[in-house]
Amino acid sequence: MQDVLGEANLSAGAVYRYFRSKDEIIAAIAAEAVAEVAGALDTAFDADDPPPLDEVLGAAFLAIRRVEAEQGMAKLALQVWSEAVRSPALAGILKGEIARVRASLARLVGTYQDRGLMAADAPPEQVARVLIGLLPGFVVQHALLGDVDPATFRAGLRTLLTTRLDSQLPSATGA
Repeated sequence: MQDVLGEANLSAGAVYRYFRSKDEIIAAIAAEAVAEVAGALDTAFDADDPPPLDEVLGAAFLAIRRVEAEQGMAKLALQVWSEAVRSPALAGILKGEIARVRASLARLVGTYQDRGLMAADAPPEQVARVLIGLLPGFVVQHALLGDVDPATFRAGLRTLLTTRLDSQLPSATGA
């Protein structure tokens, strides 16, 4: 909290006029970072012809990296996630933010399906749950290892998205 107060150049009393608790402050910081990432995803809806999925998620990875450079978001995100385990109020706020991004991804999947760019039989919410897992995975690697960059992550994602697994895997019967 001392770091937050120092960064804001405010006393504890002044900060608590705007926020009722430490959890509210943490949630506001997290919401701002999530909004940056969500904004990067939302640009795909502005195009008449949506960009490839790896490009859209690549924009989200770049947004994460930008917020990290400006605010030290990656390590802060790890701390916020651990605080959410302790605080049901903070967990509830984060669940709302995550649900918002997941809904955006599900809508994007639906757009791809409508345009014949993705299998029509895949439930958009199911695909969105997998896609959203890539974002914290990028954050964790960036925060702890520091050796992942958006272009490399995007290239790996593109490889996964273009690999035909169904023709390479044995059938369910083992044949």
